[in-house]
Amino acid sequence: MIREERCEITERYSVLPPYSLLQIGALLREQGHDVSLIDANGDNLDYHRLSAKLESPQYDALVFRFTPTTFDHDMKTAVLSKKLHPHAVTIGICWTLHSLPEQVIAGVPELDVYVRHEYETVTPQLIDALDGNTSLADVTGIAYRTGERIAVTEDAAPVDDYDSLPIPAYDLLACFDNYFINTPAGKPFTIMYTSKGCPYGCTFCTVARTKWKKRNAAGILEELRYLRENYGIKTVSFFDETFTIDRRRVLDIARGISYNDLEVKWYCNTRVELVDKGLLATMYRGGCRGVSFGVESGSQSVLDKAEKGSTIEQAEHAILWAKKAGIKVYCSFIMGLPCETWDTVRETIDFVRRTLPTGAQFNVATPYPGTKLFESVYGAKAESSADWRSLYQYQAVAGTDALSPEDLDRVRMMAYRSLYFNPRWWLQNIRHVVRHPEDFEMAAKYVIKIVDNYLIHRMRHGH
Repeated sequence: MIREERCEITERYSVLPPYSLLQIGALLREQGHDVSLIDANGDNLDYHRLSAKLESPQYDALVFRFTPTTFDHDMKTAVLSKKLHPHAVTIGICWTLHSLPEQVIAGVPELDVYVRHEYETVTPQLIDALDGNTSLADVTGIAYRTGERIAVTEDAAPVDDYDSLPIPAYDLLACFDNYFINTPAGKPFTIMYTSKGCPYGCTFCTVARTKWKKRNAAGILEELRYLRENYGIKTVSFFDETFTIDRRRVLDIARGISYNDLEVKWYCNTRVELVDKGLLATMYRGGCRGVSFGVESGSQSVLDKAEKGSTIEQAEHAILWAKKAGIKVYCSFIMGLPCETWDTVRETIDFVRRTLPTGAQFNVATPYPGTKLFESVYGAKAESSADWRSLYQYQAVAGTDALSPEDLDRVRMMAYRSLYFNPRWWLQNIRHVVRHPEDFEMAAKYVIKIVDNYLIHRMRHGH
């Protein structure tokens, strides 16, 4: 599972450290609270072992993250806690369902409080209120049960100064051995946020039009140095929604990593129109070895309908420039956005064959609550009836005028076949490994992943 903001999804081939919980732990420690952590996901705990870990310590509050598609499984954490420690307040965090607070609370009597968003500001405020026995009505950004009624407080403000956040409480982790992204290579590995939010308006995105808040380069370099010196971290995935919004900041980060000999390789996510040749070259010299672009479609009409704000030409240039710089390119595509037809599907497949990204993921359009795509599929008033537990990115729940959900599931597999059975793609990636032999282990494990994911699991719960 990945339970970090926009990526609250099932994922067979990644195990990420619980960065947001580590951030919360550091914030609560600053306020004088005692904190401990159970990483049930990283340690692959079943419910019996989780129960054993919860049983012995006494605690006043349990904070955990959950996702739409694992909601019922995740809520067993609250059930176990209430059984063992009835008076401890159970607090769940989930970004994807922030527009459905009543639904989240109503179905789970064991869940006391739902933190809807802005956990950096809300959770410390909430814990302080519980510690001081003050009214939850004064805590912003939550939903909670009060008698027979469900109360929802006003939206919380984002943290004013993202640089004010302390370095996450990494010492709460036993080690970093469990963690990797995509393939188990480049360990020790972690993720980091250097910014949060995205001002762009993509209709399918759960973080569209949210305030972008950034950390300065000096603070990021300090955290990287801390990770390198204390945990020997070799690889970092900057988990920002859009890493390169501030070009100057990215240059400062890349140059700082190089000048300070931090010897950290890193990856990031961004938009195709927010890179250029010079930026990518500096990023490579500063340790960047992979960029993930949200291309979404090879059809300009689909991109325009989805309010993506980028062009096919920009995507082609970004992929070419990154590969020339020596940076691996991972592109994400969404099949089944509004106005998708068989012709636009072919445009996307032709785009992939033409540009040959180093790797790609093909998802079906998923109408998450709170997005414009959700409204276009279910209608603005349909939130109470939509089945958000079934919103997987590998299995379509809605089609388009021209394509049924079953068509889109087939289209997704067609897209993977167009890449995985392309001799030019294999030759290109072999040449990359010859030029960059340090990537051999990752490449070998990626091949094993492809065989396992495509032939055995048929791309379910994985990309």
